[in-house]
Amino acid sequence: MTGSLKCGFRIRHFTTITRNCICTFLLMFLVYGSSFAATEQPRAVWYRYYDKNGIANVSTSVTPEHIRYGYEALDRNMQVIKRNQPYNATQDIQQSTRRESLARQREQDLKLKRAYGNSKIAAAKRDQILANLKKQLNYQQEQLQQLQQDKIGFKRQEMEYYRKGEPLPAQLKNNLENNVKNIERVKKTVESLRNAYSRTETDYTDIINRLSRLEQNDLPHTPSSRP
Repeated sequence: MTGSLKCGFRIRHFTTITRNCICTFLLMFLVYGSSFAATEQPRAVWYRYYDKNGIANVSTSVTPEHIRYGYEALDRNMQVIKRNQPYNATQDIQQSTRRESLARQREQDLKLKRAYGNSKIAAAKRDQILANLKKQLNYQQEQLQQLQQDKIGFKRQEMEYYRKGEPLPAQLKNNLENNVKNIERVKKTVESLRNAYSRTETDYTDIINRLSRLEQNDLPHTPSSRP
């Protein structure tokens, strides 16, 4: 008899524990299920746009008309999730042009950094090129002065033969012709060197200024201290 009572008590105790575990499991499932439902992001099911007459058009996919007029993404309860602005061709072209311009500028900036490193190196390179051009220019100007002096001598010889009424020697004729050609050649070289000098100054001014701005942008910005 006592054994039967103990057995029955154990069965009832096991049943109670089992019932409590099942209730706890169901409660946890409901809590986590509700939390998951609350955190689940709404999904677009419908897409609605209003045409030029103000008439709403709803579909399950985005059409060119949606993009043209701008559209709303709706969930299954027809609640607005997101609004998309109408496509503006002019604005898109302007933005595209600006993006291309910025991309080209970034590429040019990278080339400048790779070529010179910084504005001080660019300034030193400019000075080196200008010094070389100046040296060549001085040499050509000296050559021009010498050719002009030679011309004066050749002309004096020519006038002397004319005064005497004698024919010009072939060598003097060649000297006069070659002198004229050489003077024109050296003049062109001088002009070319002057243009190169001016162009180099202008180009390197732009390069150095651009590198200086990039260096300023790369400096860390520290907040100004106020008393």
